[in-house]
Amino acid sequence: MVNVKGKWALITGAARGIGYLTAVMMAKEGCNLILHSRDLSHTKKVLDEVKALGVEAYAVSAELNDLDSVDKMLKEIDDLGVQVDIILNNAGMQIAYRTDYLNTPDSDYTESFLINTISPMKICYHFLPGMMERGFGRIVNTTSGINLDPQQAGYSASKAALNKVTIDLGSKVQGTDVMINLTDPGWCRTDLGGPAAPNAPESAIPGIAVGAFVDDKKSGRFLGAQNFTGMTLEEAVKKAEAEFESPY
Repeated sequence: MVNVKGKWALITGAARGIGYLTAVMMAKEGCNLILHSRDLSHTKKVLDEVKALGVEAYAVSAELNDLDSVDKMLKEIDDLGVQVDIILNNAGMQIAYRTDYLNTPDSDYTESFLINTISPMKICYHFLPGMMERGFGRIVNTTSGINLDPQQAGYSASKAALNKVTIDLGSKVQGTDVMINLTDPGWCRTDLGGPAAPNAPESAIPGIAVGAFVDDKKSGRFLGAQNFTGMTLEEAVKKAEAEFESPY
């Protein structure tokens, strides 16, 4: 299992829900953090909490539907002078639930792809060269198991696209200590999942971040968080390495 103490992780959507829980989990493992949200005021609470756990941490902001804003955030991270070792692309947006799905507006697709596909991949492309040069990196892109639900077409299509590009990109680092995998928290009672969801947000821990800790040089896997509910981190890593194979 990877020891993340002293390494730096970028977590998008870290202000609340599963991103917040992930940030606290990583801090307890000694990982330094760069915490993204839409507004710096949103991350004040989690920033204070993780610093109290003894790690270094910074907050950054960007609107993920605004690519210029994402570029500005990436430059700000570069200017921090730290080495980003781990990316947890947690942030996402479910635009709308369209009962009249045959009249789904174009904007559902454009907005969903900006937030759920293009911005996460811009982040990957920005930091991946450094990871490859140093010979270490972990990227975990958060997807969704949504299926057969045209009422959420923009969201589901953008997550399917994220799956495709993540798996394709992972094939280029397969067998190295730079690993790119997918996760899915499951349907949880978060702002995105809503109050009717069957799972508590805590059920996604530690599985949502297990891809940051596996150490078997395999990429392109779907490490769905609900497969690891109730496990210790060590147990989750052992299960991921033993039972989940690369698609290549």
